[in-house]
Amino acid sequence: MNPVLNKKTFQTVSYGDDVMTTNGVINKSFILWLILAAGAYLGWTNATVIMNYIWLIIIGVFALCLLIVFNLRTAPYFSPIYAFGEGLMLGAITLFFEKDYPGIAVNAIFLTICDLFLMLAAFKSGKIRATKKFQKVVILSTFAICLVYLIDIILSACHIPGITFIHSSGALGILISVFVVIIASLNLILDFDVIQTGVEAHAPKYMEWYGAFALMVTIVWLYLEILRLLTKLRN
Repeated sequence: MNPVLNKKTFQTVSYGDDVMTTNGVINKSFILWLILAAGAYLGWTNATVIMNYIWLIIIGVFALCLLIVFNLRTAPYFSPIYAFGEGLMLGAITLFFEKDYPGIAVNAIFLTICDLFLMLAAFKSGKIRATKKFQKVVILSTFAICLVYLIDIILSACHIPGITFIHSSGALGILISVFVVIIASLNLILDFDVIQTGVEAHAPKYMEWYGAFALMVTIVWLYLEILRLLTKLRN
């Protein structure tokens, strides 16, 4: 499950007359994606400069993410900054891949959007339901992926060969990427379910920003994994 959104979230907030709505989450999501797009444009057009500070940006984005997670009321104020930082990072990273694999950016964006609407349609139609068993499988798989990535980053930072097979363009590496893309996609189902729960529970208005922010976390992850998969397929 998306680490920044779960059903317990709505048990820790106060309720009032000004409540969370589905349209509110959609509107806030639209605002955040416009901000991310602006950041991505700047990251794309100034990629050389951005890449010099990419780790600072990543650390800053991660810090903002934690701040919002542990203080939900800050979501209206810091989620736009988070979105801009994500945009800078994605713009620069995407251009890096685009130079080596022309056209890969458009393909990754298109596939991410298709995946998003496919999961939304599956959720709305009831084809895929966020049952307890479903949640357990997706949550455990997500944490397992995060653990493997974390170990790989730590090993690489220590100048020790990381978990090389996850980066391989061979059959195993491609299968791993396909698996990760599937898990990232299924996280969207859990996000939709929890947002629906918040709306039905009449969570406070600021939770619309939190819901929009949480969806962005999953979608950005999905996009990056699709980009990695396409890169492996090109190779």
